[in-house]
Amino acid sequence: MTGGHIPFPTWLNPEIVPGLPLRWYGLMYLVAFYLTYRLLRVRIAERNLRVDRETVLNLFFWGIVGVLIGGRLISVIVYDPSGHYLRNPLQIIVPFVREAGRLRFIGLQGMAYHGGLLGAIVAVALYCRAKRLPVAEWMDMIATCTPLGYTFGRLGNFINGELFGRVTTVPWGMVFPGAPGFPAEQAWVQQLAERSGIDIGPEQMLVNLARHPSQLYEAALEGLLLFAVLWFVLRKRAPFPGVLFSAYLVGYGVVRFAVEYVRQPDPGLDFPIMLVEVANPAQTSLLNFTTGQLLSAVMIAVGAAVFFRCRRRAAPRRSVPGDSAPGGRAPDDASAGGSARAPSHRTGSGRTRRRRAAARRSHPS
Repeated sequence: MTGGHIPFPTWLNPEIVPGLPLRWYGLMYLVAFYLTYRLLRVRIAERNLRVDRETVLNLFFWGIVGVLIGGRLISVIVYDPSGHYLRNPLQIIVPFVREAGRLRFIGLQGMAYHGGLLGAIVAVALYCRAKRLPVAEWMDMIATCTPLGYTFGRLGNFINGELFGRVTTVPWGMVFPGAPGFPAEQAWVQQLAERSGIDIGPEQMLVNLARHPSQLYEAALEGLLLFAVLWFVLRKRAPFPGVLFSAYLVGYGVVRFAVEYVRQPDPGLDFPIMLVEVANPAQTSLLNFTTGQLLSAVMIAVGAAVFFRCRRRAAPRRSVPGDSAPGGRAPDDASAGGSARAPSHRTGSGRTRRRRAAARRSHPS
């Protein structure tokens, strides 16, 4: 640590092997998918569900397809204000770009979490319907397994040096090499640089200020904390199907909404709702909302709606006047406050005695 900031580790490289198209971010995705699958197998085993391995693999496969399609589409539709993908639609699905007559591998740059979530929900729900699996119960199981994978996804973002936070002077603020600089002649830039221990050269035009390592915040909160709550606290205490899925939606939405206050807004989108004007990027307001916060607010609302809908479906039906007693039996008179007398069986009893006497006379012992 130098002064009031932490330099970004120079030994971190997005490529696993320099020169080869193998990136840590892609590897983190694979680790996340594998962990989610193994945890899902644990959930199936502890519930003693009679489902074959092929069904689970197919469910997981279509869930991943939903994540990739939904995440990619929302990324290029919502988070690309420049219109680049509208002019180059093939780059939505083709991981190569032509430069100077040659193809260069660039990968599929850009995945939106909220789009991936929507795609996964649709894919899993359709598959469960097709296989006659209870949708709410399977959504619950998947929801408890998913957050741990986010930890590795956000670590991949950190290694890439992307999705960094807003400028700050906290001691753990980090200078990301790919972050945009600010004009060195501005007074607020000089003040923040001095407080963070960042030197400004006499002819330096731009200053790269320290920022919140928001990727690590999200790895800890969206990943480890949310997983711990769902897996260790709520997993075996769910009162009805769907409550874990709704808890996941609300929990992630709340955490993401909060972290967005220290995360750098997406380029070109900034604050779709800005109620308070700020003088410079170092100033923040709780009344200015990013695109991520708006989508997270929708996520929280959907989670609450899912909770109340599932609770209503799980609640026992209330009896109404005129209904029969449980089990199809008529209500007992005494239970209604009366002292009903048992029906008399004297006639039947007399007939029985006479038959027995006649039988004794016809068959003497």
